[in-house]
Amino acid sequence: MTDEDKKPGKPKRAVAARAPGPCPTCGKPATPKFRPFCSDRCKTIDLGRWLGGDYRIPSEDEPDVDDVAELMRHLEDGAR
Repeated sequence: MTDEDKKPGKPKRAVAARAPGPCPTCGKPATPKFRPFCSDRCKTIDLGRWLGGDYRIPSEDEPDVDDVAELMRHLEDGAR
């Protein structure tokens, strides 16, 4: 943006709209309502992948034994 563009009363320049890319789930064209997805279904599938751990970063770190034990107790308490 130049100093000339900042002057009061100067009309703003229009920003060109980008064409939507393909849906990351199925590859169909994305729709504005569900962008970047094409539908609610694909959006929900992607959320399920996130929650299921499909999009995790591999690590060389070993899990902390105390954290694993606490998680196991929590899961056992929730199953009752």
